Amino acid sequence: MTVSDGQDELEAQFAQWRHYAGRRPELRQTDVAELEDHLRGSVDELIAVGLSPDEAFLVAVKRMGGLDELAREFAREHSERLWKQLVLTGDGDGPAADGHRRALLAVVLCAAGAAASVKLPGLFGLDLYQDGGFYLRNLSLFALPWLAALLAWRRKAGPALVATLAALFALGAVAANVYPLADDSQSAVLTGIHVPIALWLVIGLAYAADDVRSSRRHMDFIRFTGELLVYLALIACGGGVLILMISGTFKAIGIAPGEFIGQWLVPCGGVAAVVVAGWLVEAKQSVVENMAPVLARLFTPLFTAVLLAFIVAFGWSGTGIDVDRTALILFNVVLVVVLGLLLYSFSARDPEAPPGLFEKLQLALVVSALVIDVLVLLAITGRITEYGTSPNKAAALGENVILLANLVWSAWLLLGFVRRRTTFAALERWQTGYLPVYAAWAWIVALVFPPLFGYL
Repeated sequence: MTVSDGQDELEAQFAQWRHYAGRRPELRQTDVAELEDHLRGSVDELIAVGLSPDEAFLVAVKRMGGLDELAREFAREHSERLWKQLVLTGDGDGPAADGHRRALLAVVLCAAGAAASVKLPGLFGLDLYQDGGFYLRNLSLFALPWLAALLAWRRKAGPALVATLAALFALGAVAANVYPLADDSQSAVLTGIHVPIALWLVIGLAYAADDVRSSRRHMDFIRFTGELLVYLALIACGGGVLILMISGTFKAIGIAPGEFIGQWLVPCGGVAAVVVAGWLVEAKQSVVENMAPVLARLFTPLFTAVLLAFIVAFGWSGTGIDVDRTALILFNVVLVVVLGLLLYSFSARDPEAPPGLFEKLQLALVVSALVIDVLVLLAITGRITEYGTSPNKAAALGENVILLANLVWSAWLLLGFVRRRTTFAALERWQTGYLPVYAAWAWIVALVFPPLFGYL
């Protein structure tokens, strides 16, 4: 290889690094240029002591450190950028300001589209309160397609993926509306629960549009989900204060704003909040620490203690588990929360860090949830054998079997990791690779269960 060829290859590596660094939302072009200048200086020094250009580049990048850490350092040094990034004021000129303005316009259009969607059925004579069953089954269809559109636009999704997203949302609309379901039927309730789950995992396709097969992108989507829930909770608190202010101030001057609040502010603001929360998570991604993993580390010891106490109490009392609909929902929620605590703890963990006390605590949590899952499965199976099946029992049975499979292998991998026989990457790949199983079951419940059980 000639000197010229080596220099060309080195410049190509610099260009690749510059392109990658330029995609970090925390780094301005001036920051990237500053880092590149530092990187070039290190490479020149290493070449001067006898390393080849390729070796010098790799060593210099390693010494500089990961871009994630560099980006956090820049964010801490220039904390005012966080607030500019969150509000996207669009002040100033140049490509960055133009990109902020385009992003803000996209958010406004998608949020307005979601708000308009929730009012659209009213043009066909449907009322939000008199036809509550219809709105509950279709609630996710008012908000999630617009969030998917925003994410697909940000990720520059290709036509094939956009067509796939549209087809899956159309399938969700069919599942929510094609069957003759009474509002108080079990199938209507199951549809109202499982269609949003199925469509939320469709959101995952839009989120990972730039690298659909990457397990890291799947874990990023899990983080995104937790952060979005945190932001939605904060927005809901702010919305509650806003409603109280509107109600109190307008009543003081003799105007009753109840109809406006009930018919416009709550439904339109609620679906638009999903889009806005998604945008907020995207805007501040990697700039400040994520809240969901912090909450997971806080609540993992508490939930472990509660589940262990339940198992001890169950063994002491000797009574069985009452598996009515409320109890089934409660136990499934407990298992999903355990899974969420596991996922968000994983998402914030350094993959290279050795196992410690917290991983042993996670193992105790998973084993406790596994014992409870087996007890619930035995109770459901006994009730089905004695009284026959129903949509609720069949759905609960399937969900507990799916969670059982996840928990069993998670416990095995965690045990291996604690004993230093399994890598953390195996745990992460298992959890992200299992996401399609949840999606498949949600579609089965929404599409197959209603006719299978005679629309009960």
